Amino acid sequence: MAFSKKIIELKQQALAKCKDYFARPDEIAEINTLKILDAMRKVKVSEAHFNTTSGYAYDDIGRGKLEELYAEVFKAEAALVRTQFVSGTHALATVLFGILRPGDELIYITGAPYDTMQTVIGYATDSPGSLKEFGILYDEVPLNAEGRVDFEVAKTKITAKTKMVVIQRSCGYMMRPTLSIDEIGEICKFVKSINPNCICYVDNCYGEFTDTREPIEVGADIMAGSLIKNPGGGLAPTGGYIVGKKELVELASYRMTAPGMGAELGASLSNNRLLFQGLFLAPHVVAQAVKSAIFAAALFDMMGFKTLPAPQTPRNDIIQAIELGSKEKLVAFCQGIQKYSPVDSFAAPEPWDMPGYEDQVIMAAGTFVQGASIELSADGPIREPYNVYLQGALTMEHSLIAIMGAAQAIEDLNNKE
Repeated sequence: MAFSKKIIELKQQALAKCKDYFARPDEIAEINTLKILDAMRKVKVSEAHFNTTSGYAYDDIGRGKLEELYAEVFKAEAALVRTQFVSGTHALATVLFGILRPGDELIYITGAPYDTMQTVIGYATDSPGSLKEFGILYDEVPLNAEGRVDFEVAKTKITAKTKMVVIQRSCGYMMRPTLSIDEIGEICKFVKSINPNCICYVDNCYGEFTDTREPIEVGADIMAGSLIKNPGGGLAPTGGYIVGKKELVELASYRMTAPGMGAELGASLSNNRLLFQGLFLAPHVVAQAVKSAIFAAALFDMMGFKTLPAPQTPRNDIIQAIELGSKEKLVAFCQGIQKYSPVDSFAAPEPWDMPGYEDQVIMAAGTFVQGASIELSADGPIREPYNVYLQGALTMEHSLIAIMGAAQAIEDLNNKE
């Protein structure tokens, strides 16, 4: 047998515990699927929009229709949806460099940003070409003891001079709660009460379609994310998106290409069908990922590990954090996930120096699209308390097997000790 009797019994117990918790993600997926269908009907998506283009790609009707669709789905004035974005960090950085100017002040209200964004900003980590080198002022609001936004401290830092406040929806490599849509709305309202002209910018990575509303609907001015996370539905081969107020998206477009060119150029080099179809599938795939995270939380909670969120906690992103307590268990977990991946299952991941990260990182990512976080993957920095961050799943069936594989790897390690 691939799994011990103990792991099989724990799986059955975890599924029984999670049965009622699975209903909400399925309900959200149905509501969001209807939203996307309504948007596709409204903007009149057709097969003619699936073709590729080349060169400058002026009047690329597929590109234009896809961006019209994203704007409609996310309730925004405008959108940039491009395979030219190499990652979510690239899309997020494009907004920062497109809007901010020397002397402007940027504040992260959700504590220290994710590792790769720290190199973009340049204050915690010196990096050539960072915002710091361009004279952008930076500050951050540490989270309170509960891992929530500290509004009292934020009140002392946000002023009439603050140009932009960034709200990181997901936890990143931190054991803190992910923000709900209502909490994002509360933060935007708070910021605007101090400075009505301050731009509220949401890093929406990992959060799309985990709720029936998105940040633009509760007061965010602009937001960005990755197409190889939630909105790509597992089909997008690469890319990122930016949605928000028209004038802000336009400024970002000048950074994406060049001033005077903006969004008018950019060929659809990959088949646009993958981007349209991926968005259509996204609510269902996100629900699979959310249910997988709930199952993982229940299983590893039963094994005695600290999990965040807990199995019963409502989900606001697809990430499941598990505190494993040692480097050996973190490595074993990731190798267990990799063993039951559809791609490169024969490989055994090891920690390595990954660009943009302060510590070595181990990643299990046997995915069809390299680095696609909407496909089942797991990663974590090699630093105490050795948390692993599990995310994604195209199918619940696959995630059950792979998560059991991670549990088995840890059990095998314990048996050796």
